[in-house]
Amino acid sequence: MHENLFQPLKLGAITAPNRILMAPLTRGRADPGFVPNEMMVEYYRQRASAGLIISEATGISVEGLGWPNAPGIWSAEQVEGWKAVTKAVHEAGGRIVLQMWHMGRIVHPDFLDGEAPVSASATTAPGHAHTPTGRQDHQQARELSVDDIARVVEDYRKAAMNAKEAGFDGVQLHGANGYLVDQFLRSSTNLRTDEYGGSIENRTRFLREVLTAIVDVWGADRTSVRLSPNGDTQGADDPEPSALFGAAAQVVEDLELSFLELRQPGPEGTFGATDVPQQDDVIRNIYSGPLVLNSDYSGEKASEDVETGRCDAVSFGRPFISNPDLPYRIAVGAELSPNVNVPQSWYLPGEAGYIDYPTLEEQKAEAPAD
Repeated sequence: MHENLFQPLKLGAITAPNRILMAPLTRGRADPGFVPNEMMVEYYRQRASAGLIISEATGISVEGLGWPNAPGIWSAEQVEGWKAVTKAVHEAGGRIVLQMWHMGRIVHPDFLDGEAPVSASATTAPGHAHTPTGRQDHQQARELSVDDIARVVEDYRKAAMNAKEAGFDGVQLHGANGYLVDQFLRSSTNLRTDEYGGSIENRTRFLREVLTAIVDVWGADRTSVRLSPNGDTQGADDPEPSALFGAAAQVVEDLELSFLELRQPGPEGTFGATDVPQQDDVIRNIYSGPLVLNSDYSGEKASEDVETGRCDAVSFGRPFISNPDLPYRIAVGAELSPNVNVPQSWYLPGEAGYIDYPTLEEQKAEAPAD
């Protein structure tokens, strides 16, 4: 079934054997020190049949990571932990890229020894931060100076170098969901009056500089980016989404990145407004490389959008949690396993709801005989 989803696709230097990609999924299972562990090795190995795995969002620096037990990529210990993950995925026949994450104003001071988080401007995110001691109100961010911005760009460069040492096949910049790059892009969170604020061209400058630094390390054919061209996302919004994300797509086109992933949530979206027009048609007319769409897809809808040319591939998130063999299930038309204890098991520590979901073949083997 859905034969078009099982045609190979060149994503720059990476050839995906199918068009069912694994979307980045924060799962909160890393060890103290934000170090990947053996449980994560097994989790990614189980899902190696994806056309391409995009790793969970991974902090590029202490300053940029504010999620309990999420992994990082700034320390030698973290690099060693990721080496075991990439080795397992490759031995299972898979491909994996690292998603690079700076959360900006979403980081709570508890992660920063009491210091304020940083952002494009001195703004405060709505709602609550997840911290090791529970939910706490977000705090006002400190505006990054121009020198600070250069330092953060260098942090991205160093993280990209670490990702290469860790054995990844490439990297993806997290430019979505109201995190730091998105905070620079959108006018509600970027109140600057210098060369990084004001006009849309200025607000895309940080995106361009970060991507250029990453491309210097990896090459454009192993660098991608995720954007979320929808409405309010963790308090980040813009009144001109078509113009803004068209300009962002032009940056991606200018740099000739390997692919562009768009998070476009449906009615069950988790990060904010979902009742706004999607911008993939605008972006499709600007960016000429492979376009990957994400969020709330079924196999049928994915096949339809690839068939019509709306996108070249689809990245699946939550279905991959409880279906480690998701491409096979879609190929044979099997019923998908539901997520159990969701959302409780998304972020809780331990194997339950993480690496204990069986494949279809394991389910059949365990089924009682008639």
